[in-house]
Amino acid sequence: MTGRRAEFFAASETRFTGSTTGDERILLADVLAAQRATLELKCAGLAAEPLSLRSAEPSTLSLLGLVRHLADVERRWFRRVLAGQEVPALFSSEADPDGDFDGAVSGPGAVAAAWEAWRDEVAFAESFAAAAPDLDAEGEDGWRGKVSLRWVLIHMIEEYARHNGHADLLRERIDGAAGL
Repeated sequence: MTGRRAEFFAASETRFTGSTTGDERILLADVLAAQRATLELKCAGLAAEPLSLRSAEPSTLSLLGLVRHLADVERRWFRRVLAGQEVPALFSSEADPDGDFDGAVSGPGAVAAAWEAWRDEVAFAESFAAAAPDLDAEGEDGWRGKVSLRWVLIHMIEEYARHNGHADLLRERIDGAAGL
């Protein structure tokens, strides 16, 4: 490990200070919170242009695209599926299913809008999960059928972990920062 990796991510250990034993809801919420914090860490300190830098053609994968994508994923599972709200996706649609990535273009307005949307969806998800009577609370999804809050939390941890791996590679390409 180079000094650069250790220096860049030295403060990152605060992401993983949640519970390691005890109540399942608290454990799942804490692990998901750490994954969300990891996404923020991977994007920290970058201006609009590097956030929208694509991984490699023809891919439209970028850090900004990941933020937009994860805002849509949070919205889908917590608002639409579990809460039963009839709200559209924020950055993608049936006509433009890759709009979350394809539309992730450089500009401070676009970056601010993506982070605001993501934070709003995370706040809703956290509030919903905390207020649900239990982890067996269910919603109906056109893709998976009946799903429980427990399954959605586990799926979201997996979703963030996978995309945080992408974020690792994207960030290393942008400025060489790599690590946890």
